[in-house]
Amino acid sequence: MFKQLSPPPEFLVSRYKKWQSSTYLNNANEFKKLASLGQNPSSMVISCCDSRVHATSIFGADAGEFFIHRNIANLVPPYSPDGENHATSAAIEYATKDLKIHHLIVLGHRDCGGIKSGHSLHSSGLNPDYEFLNKWLSILFPAFNNIVKDVPEKKQLEQLEEESIKISINNLLSFPYIKKRVEDKKLSIHGLIHDIGSGELKFLNPLTEEFEHL
Repeated sequence: MFKQLSPPPEFLVSRYKKWQSSTYLNNANEFKKLASLGQNPSSMVISCCDSRVHATSIFGADAGEFFIHRNIANLVPPYSPDGENHATSAAIEYATKDLKIHHLIVLGHRDCGGIKSGHSLHSSGLNPDYEFLNKWLSILFPAFNNIVKDVPEKKQLEQLEEESIKISINNLLSFPYIKKRVEDKKLSIHGLIHDIGSGELKFLNPLTEEFEHL
């Protein structure tokens, strides 16, 4: 079965060797400490799979600081313990129950391809080319109730990028153990949206329920 696989591409090998001889060598003791003591991150970040999103770089985080889960459009599904495969829910469960993180961050971004696909799916119906994406992006659908319809599509997408984060936060609070930890002040939840081009970061102000510049 594995005969169809290929060795790692040369650019990965050369980058690894460069990292090993510089970053690792200069911080070997810290890496060995991380390996022996295990992880103890303070925060979980749920971000998009988009290759341009680099949460550790944005916040200047070192190895071991963030427990990161990435998925299409940084979505959180509602609590649904039905025995099916739920990668995002499993990651949230592990981060809160085992790692006991103190902060849970939903990090969205501008010009999100997943949000664009969700907008198209809602407007035009199922895409027959997708076996898994249609169902996943349907998590977005409640957000359409909160966007202004009679505006250009670009503006709709910007609204949807923000509203999708609100939907994900509402879905997070449908997890009983998440809700309890928040109520007990053992966990804080944050909604952020990053503009890759401008470098700007906005946060969801719980008082105004609007995204505001940091």
